[in-house]
Amino acid sequence: MASVEVRSVRKTAALRPRGPGKLQPARSMPLDYKYSSPAKGVPNGVGPLAAVAPEEEEEAVGFEGDADSPYSSQAATTEEAEGEEGEKGGGDAEVDSAAANGARATTTATGTAPRRMSPAGAGSPSQRDARWGDTSSYGARKKHRVFCHLPNGDWALCTVITTSGDESVLKLSEGKVLRLKTESLEAANPEILDGVDDLMQLSYLSEPSVLYNLQYRYSQDLIYTKAGPVLVAVNPFKKVPLYGNEYIAAYRNKTKDSPHVYAIADSALREMKRDEVNQSIIISGESGAGKTETAKIAMQYLASLGGGGGIEYEILQTNPILEAFGNAKTLRNDNSSRFGKLIEIHFSTIGRICGAMIQTFGERSYHIFYQLCAGAPASLRDKLSLKKVDEYKYLKQSCCYSIAGVDDAQMFRTVTEAMNIVHISKEDQDNVFAMVSAVLWLGDVSFTVIDNENHVEIVVDEAAEIVARLLGCSTEDLNLALSKRHMKVNNENIVQKLTLSQAIDTRDALAKSLYASLFEWLVEQINKSLSVGKRRTGRSISILDIYGFESFDRNSFEQFCINYANERLQQHFNRHLFKLEQEEYVEDGIDWAKVEFEDNQNCLNLFEKKPLGLLSLLDEESTFPNATDLTFANKLKQHLNNNSCFRGERGKAFAVRHYAGEVAYDTSGFLEKNRDLLHMDSIQLLAKCKSALPQIFASKMLSQSDNPIPAPYRSSAADSQKLSVAMKFKGQLFQLMQRLESTTPHFIRCIKPNNLQLPAIYEQGLVLQQLKCCGVLEVVRISRSGYPTRMTHQKFARRYGFLLLEDVASQDPLSVSVAILHQFNILPEMYQVGYTKLFFRTGQIGKLEDTRNRTLHGILRVQSCFRGHQARRHARERIRGVLALQSFIRGENARKMYSSLARKHRAATILQRNLKCWLARRYFINIRKASVVIQSGIRGCLVRRCAGNVDLLNVLREFESKKEAEGDQILIKASFLAELQRRILKAEATVREKDEENEMLQQRLQQYENRWSEYEQKMQAMEEMWQKQMRSLQSSLSVAKKSLALDETPRMSDSSVDQSWESNGNHIGSASQLVPRTIGREMNASISVISRLAEEFEQRSQVFADDAKFLVEVKSGQADASLNPDMELRRLKQNFDSWKKDFGSRIRETKVILNKLGSGNESSPNSVKRKWWGRLNTSKFS
Repeated sequence: MASVEVRSVRKTAALRPRGPGKLQPARSMPLDYKYSSPAKGVPNGVGPLAAVAPEEEEEAVGFEGDADSPYSSQAATTEEAEGEEGEKGGGDAEVDSAAANGARATTTATGTAPRRMSPAGAGSPSQRDARWGDTSSYGARKKHRVFCHLPNGDWALCTVITTSGDESVLKLSEGKVLRLKTESLEAANPEILDGVDDLMQLSYLSEPSVLYNLQYRYSQDLIYTKAGPVLVAVNPFKKVPLYGNEYIAAYRNKTKDSPHVYAIADSALREMKRDEVNQSIIISGESGAGKTETAKIAMQYLASLGGGGGIEYEILQTNPILEAFGNAKTLRNDNSSRFGKLIEIHFSTIGRICGAMIQTFGERSYHIFYQLCAGAPASLRDKLSLKKVDEYKYLKQSCCYSIAGVDDAQMFRTVTEAMNIVHISKEDQDNVFAMVSAVLWLGDVSFTVIDNENHVEIVVDEAAEIVARLLGCSTEDLNLALSKRHMKVNNENIVQKLTLSQAIDTRDALAKSLYASLFEWLVEQINKSLSVGKRRTGRSISILDIYGFESFDRNSFEQFCINYANERLQQHFNRHLFKLEQEEYVEDGIDWAKVEFEDNQNCLNLFEKKPLGLLSLLDEESTFPNATDLTFANKLKQHLNNNSCFRGERGKAFAVRHYAGEVAYDTSGFLEKNRDLLHMDSIQLLAKCKSALPQIFASKMLSQSDNPIPAPYRSSAADSQKLSVAMKFKGQLFQLMQRLESTTPHFIRCIKPNNLQLPAIYEQGLVLQQLKCCGVLEVVRISRSGYPTRMTHQKFARRYGFLLLEDVASQDPLSVSVAILHQFNILPEMYQVGYTKLFFRTGQIGKLEDTRNRTLHGILRVQSCFRGHQARRHARERIRGVLALQSFIRGENARKMYSSLARKHRAATILQRNLKCWLARRYFINIRKASVVIQSGIRGCLVRRCAGNVDLLNVLREFESKKEAEGDQILIKASFLAELQRRILKAEATVREKDEENEMLQQRLQQYENRWSEYEQKMQAMEEMWQKQMRSLQSSLSVAKKSLALDETPRMSDSSVDQSWESNGNHIGSASQLVPRTIGREMNASISVISRLAEEFEQRSQVFADDAKFLVEVKSGQADASLNPDMELRRLKQNFDSWKKDFGSRIRETKVILNKLGSGNESSPNSVKRKWWGRLNTSKFS
């Protein structure tokens, strides 16, 4: 911005400044001003000298040399300095600062010298002293510290050894002794003021004092210094321990008050909340002074204080994207901003960041090209057909492919991560990189001449095909857009073939427009991501980071626009810090002696005046088709040669005297660069592309051509058709200035200490030139002699009126304000009362603010105690009421709960009683049923026993009656019958045992059947067949058992009783016959055969079941065995089938035998009938 890079400028007598009048310098600080103590333990001398090149010493404007000078301090005490000031008294005249050789170059300045506030007579100051001097005439005294001008142009701190007449003998810090004229010396500040953090505290405000103070602090890594309301930041070219969360907390809590970017950002945030006015932080300086880093530091502080919603992280992540697409490496800066950037951060009503908007100005270029080629992944590299950096024509022209200490691949990954954070989709990122690759490949598109008139067509090679593929168009359309031009003349369409130079210009214009549109689109996407939307906002803080003043060996159209922007920003700086300040003093009628400063309004008029300004003439000449750069230069000389800020030179060159120095411009290429070289054919080519981004770019270009910027930025009728580049730039600049004018500015001036971009090197000449361009000392002088704090009567009375101890008779704001000032004993020279405002010198309002804050703190403390007492009293009352209410509610709830529990208890008692009765009845009934069953069984057994004995008795009686003579035989039969009865009882017991065994066997059989069913499910068809065979076998065995049971009782007894029940209920019996002994033996044999068959069946069943189970476990993997389960199962099935056949044949033979025995017993007509208990036993057995 308002900074300078002066390299080689022609010096002529025509631009030498006019000599100023003889003026008295301003006074020093007030007598009661308290200075801060210096830093301890720091030497006064700094660094070795660096030699200056002879050619730079000859060509520099406004300063000589580029080297450091060592400073030394020979302990001039504060008392000596004060004594010196006492001897000087009012001082009569300033002395010229001349070098020992007397050949010091004059500084460039305007014709008006600054006015001073001293009422004394006038001396005869030099031009530099008239601008910078702030001391009385100096008389050298022994052992006092002074500054002397060395032959190389630097200032050196030295000690006066002796003084004789108009000469003084001086000793430098390295021990060298010089003899110089006393009038060429500059007074040095007391040693206690070495390294003060505010230049306003210096007793002697002069060039060497300011340079020495900045160098002293720079040597200690204290890179920030205040110059009144302006913060001076010297680029350290290294990392310094001045940042981080600890420093942010310290400045937020006001535990640190030293100059810092954090302090500026904190002041802007507090003023925005307090005054409800938008703020701006304007960061200026030449290229390489650290503007971009300073802007990022300010954003970090604002994000830390106003963060919490996540949007602040997105704002910080915009820096890598904008730097990648908008910054480039130049000869003087590795990360030079080739565009201006205004970041407007919006805050909510509670002071939280709720959004942001970014606005850019000027040209754009390059980091992303190198980052894409170095860091693109393999898939993206193949998709975009990327080559090495040194293989692209656009990139290999500079022969510089890397930056020391910068990893382009890592930076590319950082850029992609930042794009993700600001919500740029993966598809859009691929499209962006495709456009970047298309720009690189466009530079490789070549042409071939097709006729004698030098007309060309593109060469359809790899470059042309890749460009067409990336843009989404055909090579034919690309060739048509780059080699031909369609024009409409008198309603006729004409196709003009382009020459080689025209085709190259068209190609380059397309590439530049494509990249510029891409950059604008990226900024739009970022603004959408950071958009405030419908969220309610309070105010905003804008951070402006824009390119600095530039002056090279050859300056072209780009430097012309950049320096014009810096002139406009310098005017904004002057307006706020010089013009408005002093105009307000005059308008409010306070006693004020106006301080003159170098105004650049004449230079701005040279650029902007209509119709004979530089921009107007450039636009006018650009509309003529036959105009050349030479005709443009001649027109400038013809119309502007009488302007004091303009000077015409030979050929196509002219010079402009800027605020920072004279710059010579070469008009070569001015007209072409000012015209919009992107023809409609190129726009239509982009509109035909299949890719999304070129279509968006074309649509925006067409809409801009249909709706040009309104009239305030036009200079002629030709502008209504199409705006030139200069007019577009001017329009953007005016929009920027309008936004800045609506804010309260905070200025940060970045200083570049050396051109080598190395730490610990301090070039006095370079720093001095930048300080002059910034107007730093004028700002300090106005701030020291002026009234930086002002407040309206109403606001002052409203803010501090409650501090009055007594009521004022008149309640008007002015009376209240004056009463407040008298009450606090503020000295009359520390303030002035204007028509509408009160004006205070630096630091005076702080006393009132401290008192107000303490009073408010006390009031709040009392209020808090009283409110606490009231709150506690009300809380106790509420607690008592709540306790009473709770007791009633809890009592009612307890009563309701008790009644409910009582009802439940009664219901439970009734339910339990009924349940217990039902359980007791059911238990009794079950016991009774069991008892009846047992009784019936016992009684039946007894009946059967008795019935058997009666029959025997009847038989005995019959035999006794018939055969009384056969007594012995009857006795034998009776004993036989008794034995038979015993056997029957035993048989019944055996039957019961067999029944139990049968039940056990059935249970085991059921278990085997369950296992068999599981095996059936696993073995499918085989298991079903086995189940059928087992069922048939069981049925056969059951039939055999039933047959045996039916025939068992008649064959075991020698006689049986036939019983039958007739329908009339009469019982008819017949006497049984005696059974022979042989029948019993046959029966026993049959029983033994059946038992063996049953035992064999059980054994075989168990064996087959165990084998089948084991084979199933082996097949499922539950058991380990070295055998084939399928083969063993087939073998087991064969064994089972063979056994089944054998067992079936034996059962059939047994049945035949049993049938024969049964038929023999049933041959008699009176066969024995089955008894009912026999049927029961048979059914159980089966």
